[in-house]
Amino acid sequence: MQSIIHQGRRAVPAALLSLTHPNRELLHRQRALLRRAVPAGFPTPADDHVERRTSLDEHLIQHRESTFFMRVAGDSMRGLGIFDGDLLVVDRAQPATDGCVVIAVVDGEFTVKQLFHTSDGQVLRAAHPDYEDIRIKSGQEFTIWGVVSWNVHKHTP
Repeated sequence: MQSIIHQGRRAVPAALLSLTHPNRELLHRQRALLRRAVPAGFPTPADDHVERRTSLDEHLIQHRESTFFMRVAGDSMRGLGIFDGDLLVVDRAQPATDGCVVIAVVDGEFTVKQLFHTSDGQVLRAAHPDYEDIRIKSGQEFTIWGVVSWNVHKHTP
């Protein structure tokens, strides 16, 4: 199982400062928002006019007090565009529905996987062929810690 944040072989709650205290600097920093959306097709002339100032929390955060940031460690979710080192926006107030990406705690270890409800119970599925499904067994320690609402991926080296 791929731990998201770990020290050695075990999860360390004390190391999860970003889980208990949202990143206030990211929440309150405002950046310019251009008037026009950037086309992904054919290029158009640049628009030098700023519409207004905006902050990422307006776009990325639905439930301010229950939203946290986590870094991904590992490549088990790369098939869904979640890569090692990416920043996840995790909402603990959002309900975990079938097919959503979740932060789960299984036997005391954090993991990021896609949640599925089957006739045999809950399954955590990686988005990489080298990782097997995690089938949650009766009596196993299992908690959905939060739902991944956004993934921030760096595009420059």
